[in-house]
Amino acid sequence: MKKILLAAVALLAITLIFTSCGVQKSTINNNIVSRGKFVGTWTLTAVTYDGLLPGAVQVVFNQAPPQSFTNSTWKLTNSGNGSYTLADGTSQTIFWSVLNGDSMDTMFQFKKLFEGDNAQKVDDGYRLVIGSNNGSSMVLKTPIAVGDKTGYIVYSFSKK
Repeated sequence: MKKILLAAVALLAITLIFTSCGVQKSTINNNIVSRGKFVGTWTLTAVTYDGLLPGAVQVVFNQAPPQSFTNSTWKLTNSGNGSYTLADGTSQTIFWSVLNGDSMDTMFQFKKLFEGDNAQKVDDGYRLVIGSNNGSSMVLKTPIAVGDKTGYIVYSFSKK
């Protein structure tokens, strides 16, 4: 009986040692993305789907079908001003920013601006999950609710 008690105490001591020396979880968001990685001129090279059927979404950004954005040019300045131009020549002025959140995905967000608009007074906008951005290529994803799951329209960009 004494050996069992000693073994239990030893096991408990070893367990305490390993748990107290374990790696602490960080509360810092490791997905913080620098705004500077977005500045420049980008070409949207491909639109694909993750968890969605192609054609399931008819219009994105209240403007055109997702595939109409293929080969569009996005110009993003450090001030947050920008624009995109579709392959058919349709152009749209935007104001953009990066939303780094502690408990959510890091997002690229933009508002469409029209003649005379002040970005601070425009409430409507769009948020895209930042899949990746290494400064020369990036992936942005529009989340779409599909039942109790989320699918994505995936936009792949390359920097000019």
